[in-house]
Amino acid sequence: MLNDLKILIVTKDRAHRENVKGVLEPEVSYVLTAGDGDEALRCFDQTPFDLVFTELRMPGMGGLELSNQLRERFPQVFVALFTDGSTQRATQEIEQGAFDYTLKSSDHEQLFALTSRVAEQKRLLIESYYSHEDRRKTYRFENILGKTPQMLDIFHKIQDVARANILVLVTGESGTGKELVANAIHYTGARRKKPYIKINCASLPDGLIESELFGHEKGAFTTAVAQKKGRFELANGGTLFLDEIGEMPAQMQAKLLRVLDDGNFERVGGTKTIHADVRIICATNKDIYQEVREKRIREDLFYRIKGASIDLPPLRERRDDILLLSNYFTSIYSRKNNKTVEGLSKAGRKILMAYDWPGNVRELSNVVEQAVVFCKGKEITPDCLPEDIKRSSHLREFTLHLPSKSLPLAEATLIRKVLEETNWNLKQAARELDIARGTLYSKMKKYRIERP
Repeated sequence: MLNDLKILIVTKDRAHRENVKGVLEPEVSYVLTAGDGDEALRCFDQTPFDLVFTELRMPGMGGLELSNQLRERFPQVFVALFTDGSTQRATQEIEQGAFDYTLKSSDHEQLFALTSRVAEQKRLLIESYYSHEDRRKTYRFENILGKTPQMLDIFHKIQDVARANILVLVTGESGTGKELVANAIHYTGARRKKPYIKINCASLPDGLIESELFGHEKGAFTTAVAQKKGRFELANGGTLFLDEIGEMPAQMQAKLLRVLDDGNFERVGGTKTIHADVRIICATNKDIYQEVREKRIREDLFYRIKGASIDLPPLRERRDDILLLSNYFTSIYSRKNNKTVEGLSKAGRKILMAYDWPGNVRELSNVVEQAVVFCKGKEITPDCLPEDIKRSSHLREFTLHLPSKSLPLAEATLIRKVLEETNWNLKQAARELDIARGTLYSKMKKYRIERP
């Protein structure tokens, strides 16, 4: 996969950039060099690079400003920092969103290790976009597209469980892409050519869910005018996706547990035992542990379905993916609506980045689609965005539970709360606190605030 990468090396030291180029060029498809940040941005006019190596201190536009501009304009690009030998500054930049860093004195093995990590991420993203079989042409993985470490971990877990036959429990808030994860597991697994059946446990009345899952015989109840196969039987050999498993009635949970244990069941009104070889994927947007504690989900069922767990992070905890997703949705909805919208204006990007996205990726998708429809030019400006998004991005309410009225305690508590809500992204936290980044560093040191 290394030979598919396009890499840009940015440093004022010509000998250094030529040395790095010479190391990578035999293994990488395309390597280009630039002497400063301005030249690097001009290179992007011609080539969509995958990885940029840059040093921090350069004449004109430095590496930090270049990194910030790249993350705004080309959020799919990974940025790695060369340093002068001190890792402290580089570590601070990583916390603000840079992908990784390497030292000027790095040996070839370290350089290739970092490059290989990016190549692996690109491979996962490509597999997310493109299908390999005709039956998957309508299947897309874009709603869980991402380049943050959390999403890379999710992609690896999906691949691991897809190759296995273990039960899977997918958790996460509404709109984070749980059904898309289930789709990915089925269509990349060994059962992909077999049936894939879905059922939303919250959408069926208590009296019908047993019939839907296990089927019924003719005459089993008043409206049973013919025999009907249930979802387990229809999914035989394939996958059954039980969405909103937390909404399943307690009586049905006991019956489901039996089927999960041995694969055997009877249709409603029947006596013949039927066996189904089905892979089960469950999903819920609730706190599954709280549901078990409050007896809404049977403890024995929970431990049976827990199997391999995949927990999708909310969008507010992976803010570096917001612009990546926004660009993708803009492209999709621009084509869908015969528009020529190319992206978001700087002010538009700022609003989307400041909003908390309680509806997660689904909400972002809807907002971008609406903005594309209302857009009159080539860029989505604040005028195209919903009023509630613009208001919420400026006004944030905080509830601080304090044991006293101490002002230093209140300040320290607020800083920690904002850091936690921004996933310890120092640049974003400073922006939300409306203070300089240096001031934030000082206050963190003063109050001894450290990332767990």
